[in-house]
Amino acid sequence: MNVEEEVGRLKEEIQRLGKVQPDGSYKVTFGVLFNDDRCANIFEALVGTVRAAKRRKVLTYDGELLLQGVHDNVEIILKAAPLPASEVAADSAVKN
Repeated sequence: MNVEEEVGRLKEEIQRLGKVQPDGSYKVTFGVLFNDDRCANIFEALVGTVRAAKRRKVLTYDGELLLQGVHDNVEIILKAAPLPASEVAADSAVKN
C-alpha cells in the first residue's frame, strides 16, 4: 500500500472511530486509534501514516511526533472535506 492509500484508509478509520463535529470534521484521540485492533492490522506504522496525513494537511494535531502512552489523549482532527466545485457553484447560484 502506498502513502496515499494509507492516508485514505486512515481517513476512513478516523471517521469510523471519531466523533463528527458541527463543522463536518472528525475528532479522535491518538490512544483510540493506536489501541484499535482493526487499525493495528491495517497500519504497519500508524505514527508515520498520521505524520504523512498531517503533512498533506488532511488532519491536524498538536505536536510533531505522537508516541503511544505519552500522547494517548492528544486529539487528532480530520479536517472536513471541501465541497466539490460543482456544489460550491450551485450553492453560490442559489444565494444570488
